Formats: sequence, C-alpha cells, structure tokens
Amino acid sequence: MPIHDWTLVDARLFHTFHQHWITRLCDALNDDRLPPEFFALSEQSIVRPIPDALTLGMHAEPEGPERPSAAMAVASAPPRARLVSRIEQQVYARKVDRVAIRHRHGQVVSVIEIVSPGNKSGRSALRTFVEKSADLIERGVHVLVVDLFPPTRRDPQGIHKAI
Repeated sequence: MPIHDWTLVDARLFHTFHQHWITRLCDALNDDRLPPEFFALSEQSIVRPIPDALTLGMHAEPEGPERPSAAMAVASAPPRARLVSRIEQQVYARKVDRVAIRHRHGQVVSVIEIVSPGNKSGRSALRTFVEKSADLIERGVHVLVVDLFPPTRRDPQGIHKAI
C-alpha cells in the first residue's frame, strides 16, 4: 500500500518524521493496548550499544616554555565531497530509535523497527540492519519491520526477504 515517496525527502526530515512516529507508536501502545505487564519504550539500542556522542576529556595545557608550539595547515582548495547525503543518512541511521516492548521485569519481547534511508545506504549498513534483526529473532524477540522505501540493488526483493 503506497504511503508516500520518502525517497524524495532528505535524511534529516525523515529522521524527524521517524522520531515522531516512534513516539506516537509508544504512546498508542501504552494507552491500554498492551497487557498490563508490558510497556513500550523508544530505545536507541536493543542489542549492542550504538555510539551517539564522543566523550572528550579536558587536559590542562602546560604554561611557559614547556608549552608545545603548534602549526596550522590550510588547504588551498576546498574539498570536493560527493557522498555528503550518504554520510548524512548513515549518521541518522545510527541515531534512530525503535519501539521496544518490554515485560515489567525488563525483558524485551518485541521490537518495531522503521527502516531509515541509512539502513539501505550501503552493503555494510544493510548487513548491519539485517544481522541485528536476525539476532533479535534468534533470541526469541518478535520483530516487526516497517520499510517505507522501495527495494534497492542491495535488497532487490525487499528488506524483509534479506532478513
């Protein structure tokens, strides 16, 4: 069933839509649609931690003559970037949330994954998504994958068949 041509939307806009949809799904599921011992949460990582921010440490700079000198190099010509949108898609793919339905004791029993453009942006990204989904299924977690994007050459029969 056609929903919208999300291939025409940039990654940032889709990410915003994705986040809002996840929130609405969690709200709807937690509004007495799940048995009382279950609840839905928006979670960024279910199986493996996904780095979202780089932690930096502050180091005191030496003062006086021991202070190291620094040089700065400047490129004479600006870089020519070709894969800006692909990199942007991959950044947002790492940040996406999913709906995790948990038992009151914390066990994940079900996951709703909404495929983002970054999940299909390259062989590695697709493989990571497929392996993560298969890992959840092998662990006995129910997985619902919502793919709003047409098949690509990496998943010619769709992402569901790839999983």
